[in-house]
Amino acid sequence: MNSRLPANESNSLLNKTLPNAYYRDRSLSYSALGPKTKQSKIRWFKKHKIISGFLAVIVVVIAFGSYFGIRIVNDLDKVFHGNLFSDIGSLVSTTHLKGESSGRVNILLAGYQGKQSDEGALTDSIMVVSINTKKDTAFMFSIPRDLAVKIPGNGYQKINYANTVSSFNQPGYFHGGMGQLQQIVEQDFHIPIDYYALIDYQAFEDAVNAVGGITVDIKSPDPRGLYDPNVDKAHGGPLLLPNGPVHLDGLQALALALARGDSPYAYGFPQSDINREQHQRQELAALESKALSAGVLSNPFRIANLFDALGNNVKTDLNLADAKRLAQIMKKVNFSNIKSYGLTYGSGGSSALLTTQYYPSIGDSLIPKAGLNNYSQIQSYYLKIASQN
Repeated sequence: MNSRLPANESNSLLNKTLPNAYYRDRSLSYSALGPKTKQSKIRWFKKHKIISGFLAVIVVVIAFGSYFGIRIVNDLDKVFHGNLFSDIGSLVSTTHLKGESSGRVNILLAGYQGKQSDEGALTDSIMVVSINTKKDTAFMFSIPRDLAVKIPGNGYQKINYANTVSSFNQPGYFHGGMGQLQQIVEQDFHIPIDYYALIDYQAFEDAVNAVGGITVDIKSPDPRGLYDPNVDKAHGGPLLLPNGPVHLDGLQALALALARGDSPYAYGFPQSDINREQHQRQELAALESKALSAGVLSNPFRIANLFDALGNNVKTDLNLADAKRLAQIMKKVNFSNIKSYGLTYGSGGSSALLTTQYYPSIGDSLIPKAGLNNYSQIQSYYLKIASQN
């Protein structure tokens, strides 16, 4: 899939970029960036807070070697690249996160279908979780998977292709595909990235099952609800959900997370991938609420299964000491005030920053409303959000 746009398209690009110091400097003043924009509130899935709460379990394991504790330690080691001795050290270590001293820590999250899909490492969901360590606030910023971007050596591709560049290896960036994605997010959008987590969707399905399912409130603009026949049976499809509260098991939740209504027979997805991002964030909030409920926290089997889901399906450059510090920081954040932002197009009206475009080489895509490769409006939008959170 090493295709490029036609020459006449690439010749019209606006290659306007700012030096690295510009977008890596988190101490910029944002006071002149305009009034606050209304956005829907959403809670973030507090995996880091769960980890913090169960650091005590590691102590129990060391002292008593309980069965459930050993399972959890093994899962923590898988995610955070540790061992029993490093786990002990993390309990007493004092570490500071990258970006913390300047007041903002950004974590790049990407979800993919992994071994259960022929799409391989294509990332169907991409978002940045941004934490203000001085104001004790945080927000989520979603990036559409169909956004057309230039990938060095691969021409123009949809941004979800970046993670497939496994050979990427440049100083200052993560190694492999997530490093390629980091480079694009930093250079094009001027969003500095400190850490990453790459999550196989199997983790989501398993986590939902581990907590006994989740309930979400479907609010489709179509009175019939949601329908997407393109979600295959292996992933819980075809998706068919009515409006109103619905209880979902893991496979059903996965189907909703994957559905974007890109079929002439689908309904309830007027903005396709944008609607999928909204549903994904809604499900993460429901999962967070259920995972921290008394019925889960008091059930050792559910706890162990939840950590199994994370341990088998999450890759990150955070170590356990980093996760502990992250949990300490997030304890100060009011989760009911965490907001979720995305890039809209079409029915987004004058506030829309993207528009649709078809290219024979990559198919239906999204490009900045300002023009292909002109990310100035997106950069300003992110800076405004950062100034408000």
